[in-house]
Amino acid sequence: MSDLFRISTLALLLGSQAIAQVNDPLEGHPEGPKNHLANETSPYLLQHVYNPVDWYPWGPEALQRAKDEDKPIFLSVGYSACHWCHVMERESFESEEIAKLMNDWFVCIKVDREERPDIDDIYMSAVQRMTGSGGWPMSVFMTPDLEPFIGGTYYPPKAKYGRPGFDDVLKHAHGLWVGQREAVLAQGKLVMDQLRASAAEAGAGKLPQRALLVTALGYSRNNFDAQHGGFGRAPRFAPKFPHCTELTHLLRVGSQTGDAQAVAMAAKTLEEMARGGIYDQLAGGFARYSVDREWTVPHFEKMLYDNSQLALVYLEAWQATGNPFYRQICEEILDYVLREMTSPEGGFYSTTDADSEGEEGKFFVWSRDQLEEVCGDDFEVAEAWYGVTRAGNFEGHNILTARTTHEAVAARTERSVEEVRAAIKRCRALLYEAREQRIHPLLDDKVLSSWNGLMLRAFARAAVVLEEPRYLTAAQRNAEFLLTSMRRSDGSLYRTRRGERSHLDAYLEDYAFVTQGLLDLYEADLDLRWLEAAVSMQEYADEHFRTDQGSYYSTADNTEKLPMRMSDPQESSLPSDIGVALLNGARIGLMQGDLEQIGQARAGLAAHGDRLHRHPSAFGQLLLLTDFLTSSPPEIYVVGKRDDPRVQAELRSIQQQWPPSRVLIHIEPGTEEALVKLLPAARGKVMQGGQPTTYLCHEGVCEAPRVLK
Repeated sequence: MSDLFRISTLALLLGSQAIAQVNDPLEGHPEGPKNHLANETSPYLLQHVYNPVDWYPWGPEALQRAKDEDKPIFLSVGYSACHWCHVMERESFESEEIAKLMNDWFVCIKVDREERPDIDDIYMSAVQRMTGSGGWPMSVFMTPDLEPFIGGTYYPPKAKYGRPGFDDVLKHAHGLWVGQREAVLAQGKLVMDQLRASAAEAGAGKLPQRALLVTALGYSRNNFDAQHGGFGRAPRFAPKFPHCTELTHLLRVGSQTGDAQAVAMAAKTLEEMARGGIYDQLAGGFARYSVDREWTVPHFEKMLYDNSQLALVYLEAWQATGNPFYRQICEEILDYVLREMTSPEGGFYSTTDADSEGEEGKFFVWSRDQLEEVCGDDFEVAEAWYGVTRAGNFEGHNILTARTTHEAVAARTERSVEEVRAAIKRCRALLYEAREQRIHPLLDDKVLSSWNGLMLRAFARAAVVLEEPRYLTAAQRNAEFLLTSMRRSDGSLYRTRRGERSHLDAYLEDYAFVTQGLLDLYEADLDLRWLEAAVSMQEYADEHFRTDQGSYYSTADNTEKLPMRMSDPQESSLPSDIGVALLNGARIGLMQGDLEQIGQARAGLAAHGDRLHRHPSAFGQLLLLTDFLTSSPPEIYVVGKRDDPRVQAELRSIQQQWPPSRVLIHIEPGTEEALVKLLPAARGKVMQGGQPTTYLCHEGVCEAPRVLK
């Protein structure tokens, strides 16, 4: 990259703070003329409505204006729980002086990365290529043909921290555009050509086998923090993020191979996380990540996608180890979502922020005196249990942790273990009630299809494993919501909804995660409508997202055309959309007896096989797909009346099987005709001798039917 175009910034992945503490994103902003964001639904975009910057949402109006006026585009991408996004707004986007430069020289576009991951993916890749790092807010200058020529993240208004001032960046970009246009156009074309070349999918690679799953365990060992759990680079090991697919892989393959160390790595990580400050010890639910090695100091925002995945990891840890602590954490996460993150329609909200009253973490932290005032006679127990001190562990305050044992607290306070448990229960309820009286962090109450699909899956799986009807009801309500309020009449999905408005085209992750959730819900309550919807969505994804090599693009072929279509199976904070879509195809193929579809899943996996072999720990969802495809997952058909106790016991046993490497189909006598239309492989599977019967098959080859006793 030429120095002419390098205005580099440090990647600032510093979590989130918000500037408002109520659900109205316009609260606290001085009223004045509104810009073009006024009709948007994203709380993040609405927070910028009164900026003096003439912001546009991404769309034809802004893009055409750039062409008509021959102006470059300034693209700013962020999200509601992004601290430095709000800092840059306060410092620069609310400045009349800076806004004038932006409005005079550029067409300014503001994007919520959670609503438009396609735009974010392309231009974050460009920023990383131009500067060597990335983060949010993402700041990109591009030509009217959408080719980037300067990229960065947060810019202060004036030069400081070793970073250029935003006013200087604006002047530099404008100067390049008016004075060195040919160089700018050449640079933008070069960046996009490089991105297209690196994103070009390789041909059929080597299909991963089970040996790779064991090899991948070694990569996890190399990056494991044996002292505090989690993964990273020694000696600092910080910041730390939950690695949900990696933890799931450790639990499943470790258990299957008898590798006790692999299971222990996952167990250690999950124990340390749940006892640290990254976990909300009063309400349940995890913050996005920890800034320190010990999991003590989080960035306090809670993301739906993290908690959906972590609920499942803790559920599987309980199944793998039998430790009831993991079940407790799973239940607390799901109960938190039901209590605080569920809309009246049954959808799940996106995020709660880190700030309240302008201070990071103020809602969550405690002083020793506050704890004593709330807990009263039980203060001594609470102080010991939650690790509270006069000095605190976060800027003079205390983030509550739970790193001791009931026995240790009993010895310290001269109470019995039973008395300690009762005191902690009382204090937790009192502290939660007292905290509820505080000003709450901002709730980002938009509903995203993909994140809802992840949480749908968590509730569906937990409902049958834990035999909890409340969770099944939540899953059913959410599925009904997704199939009505988030779906068009042609079967396609909307990406986002807030209030009563659903809009924007959905992406592969939306179809993949919702389909997966529907498949799990079908296997939980065996209602055929969920399976019908899942098959329909998979067919839509195959028609509009599939690549020539059997993998998937992240965007559809019948929606807005961007400069390129991404197809990257690497893990981020979300599971790989490609990996999940391929797994969905394999599951449906097994259910339908469609060997071609199962073969397509293998071909899609092989298309990314070379990268997976080189860096297995970066592709956790592909490892889970490899595990499924190489474990000879059976198709299990249970034929018999649902109210028969023998059928119920058989279904319950299969539903609670771990790892869940199988597909389950229930055939209610008298409904075979409707079922066979959807699942041709169900044909001929009937009760033997008038008794409930189970059929166990492998890619259409069935063992002798087994009559249930």
